[in-house]
Amino acid sequence: MKPGDVRYICHTHLHIDHAGKDDHFPMNTTVVINRREMECSVSGLMHPQYPKPDIMHLVERLHTPGALRFEDLELSGPVELIPGVVLEAANAHTEGSMNVHVETAEGRATICGDVIYDIQNQIVEPFHQIQANEPQVTGNHAGSKRSEKAAIKKLLNGSRFLLPVHDKPAKVENGQIVGRLDMAVPGPVSQTVHRRNWFPV
Repeated sequence: MKPGDVRYICHTHLHIDHAGKDDHFPMNTTVVINRREMECSVSGLMHPQYPKPDIMHLVERLHTPGALRFEDLELSGPVELIPGVVLEAANAHTEGSMNVHVETAEGRATICGDVIYDIQNQIVEPFHQIQANEPQVTGNHAGSKRSEKAAIKKLLNGSRFLLPVHDKPAKVENGQIVGRLDMAVPGPVSQTVHRRNWFPV
């Protein structure tokens, strides 16, 4: 593939390690972001995490017909970008983060940006959590801890596969992580995560 073959670029959020390089794509490739994330990127609230060259290019796209597409996901609710691909406000990590849901033959796979960094330490064996079914938050978020926890729980209850950007994908059954995958989603489970023994002998 060449850059010009790409129809859409979807950014879960615009932090330095998740966005940028949009200038390598022609202006007829549409960059899709949640409008609230663009607002945050130019507000100075998390300044070092939104580098000037990346954001300045998005401003250029803002003034080029068809080069930028804003969604208002907190207000509109989920939006289908193309058949089988739905964008939804994450309500976590940054004020404008979004999840990208992709329908597969085996169920919904969700690219969840940085709502989850580490499946093991946040969900399977949540670090320093003692309540049942209580995920650990990342510690790098713009909103409340309660919102972060709720966003993780929503992902666990609505997706068959979770794809955090900084960790390997996970398979979900009944709100619980049951396995880890490698580079194919859906794909073979490469690591089994044992289900909790609810009724020990």
